[in-house]
Amino acid sequence: MIPALLMQIDPFKSFVPSAGTVDPNADRVSAAAAELTRVSEQIASLREQQTELARVAGTVAEPLSQIEVLNGYFGVFVVSFVATLLATPIFRRLAITNGIIDRPNEARKQHKFPIAYLGGLAVFVGIMAGIAFAMSAPLHGLMSFHATQHVTDAQMPRPVPWSILLGLTLITIVGLLDDVYNIAPSTKIAGMLFAAAALAFEDVGVKVAAQVLNPVGNWIGYPGLVFSIPLPGELPLLGSSITIDLIYWAGTAVIAIFVLGACNATNLIDGLDGLCSGVSAIAAGFILIIALSMAAWDNGPLDSARIILTLALIGGCLGFLPHNYNPASIFLGDCGSLLLGYTLIVLVLTLGDQGQTNLVMAGLVIFAVPIIDTALAIVRRKLSGQKLSAADDQHLHHILKRALGVKGAVTVLYLIGATFGGLGLLLSLSKARFSYAVVLVFAAFVGVIALKAARRKQFEEQAAKALAAEAAAAAAAGNGATQTPVTSG
Repeated sequence: MIPALLMQIDPFKSFVPSAGTVDPNADRVSAAAAELTRVSEQIASLREQQTELARVAGTVAEPLSQIEVLNGYFGVFVVSFVATLLATPIFRRLAITNGIIDRPNEARKQHKFPIAYLGGLAVFVGIMAGIAFAMSAPLHGLMSFHATQHVTDAQMPRPVPWSILLGLTLITIVGLLDDVYNIAPSTKIAGMLFAAAALAFEDVGVKVAAQVLNPVGNWIGYPGLVFSIPLPGELPLLGSSITIDLIYWAGTAVIAIFVLGACNATNLIDGLDGLCSGVSAIAAGFILIIALSMAAWDNGPLDSARIILTLALIGGCLGFLPHNYNPASIFLGDCGSLLLGYTLIVLVLTLGDQGQTNLVMAGLVIFAVPIIDTALAIVRRKLSGQKLSAADDQHLHHILKRALGVKGAVTVLYLIGATFGGLGLLLSLSKARFSYAVVLVFAAFVGVIALKAARRKQFEEQAAKALAAEAAAAAAAGNGATQTPVTSG
């Protein structure tokens, strides 16, 4: 009853006559204002009573600290870390036995000897082990979740949705097929889209799209942006009309674009030992801070799932990193790089499960290193007339490797990733415009410097060709001048 009463109260305005004028209705306006003030005070009192009653009933808890929330879930990280750490050598031996290895047959590859793939399977096993632990441990008293009013049982918050688990499995299978059989790019993209379609069942991207499109719908007079197209007759399955939910399809498109972009981005930066797994762990760490804050204030039904998935990802990355850090004994492969990109973008999208587009923007900033490198690769290949799928050695990590070596390049990119993580965290805490300005300036600086360095090789090649042409022309001119004409006497 109380919530219904609260929802029936609309905001009101106070009307104050301007100076020098006499309002004939001043007494009535004053009386109405006084009455509305009294009603507003009653509403505030009712809200306080409602909160107190809910607290007594045990449905609402006092806000927790981030550390208190983390303590309840920390077992997920431990299980994921240990499972990945132990599973990685097993999959390494399996890869070597079956010839699933990366041979250094290209100049852009930095390793000297064949290295095993299938590291991504070990990370997948670790992530799934952490999630399985989170689902079963509360039943045996091995861990506890934060209290929430968004589920019926405070001891068993919502686990990771099955749609996300299905997407994780599908993207891992796609990457594994590419590692083993080197499938066509179109098949790979189709698999990514299937994994993205699994997320559509959770309506995460739909809610993000709704937050952006609803103001447009209000402006044109169709708040829900649902349109019905009449048909000339009754048709099977369709009926007499076709209903188009513009927000739903826009949200589905958002999911597809985000998944394709994120998976390809992490795939492109997986070029140095320990780079992709380390950058992913750093990004997930900053997302975890945001997720813990959201859970502390009981933001929504996905709070627990978001923390579980983030901790499982961090545990998987850190459990794999000792085997993958330079000199690496095993690579992630496409199986692992696609999995990490997919998991990270799922976490970014879940930040907006209640329509908070500012948190989604913050998540994208945290994920900025792969995004910037991918954007620069597209620009670079377009300018040079190459195919977008063409491989090269002009990525940011390649440039840094030539200047600093493998470990130095990886360390610098870790620091850049941590900087973007801090900027994303700043955005999540404030909607201040200066935050966006700082992010834009830093991203532009990194991007321009990287693009200049990447194109330096192209400039040097052009200069060398010009010098060679000048030398050839000078030699030809010199030969002509030294030739003595033959005359008959």
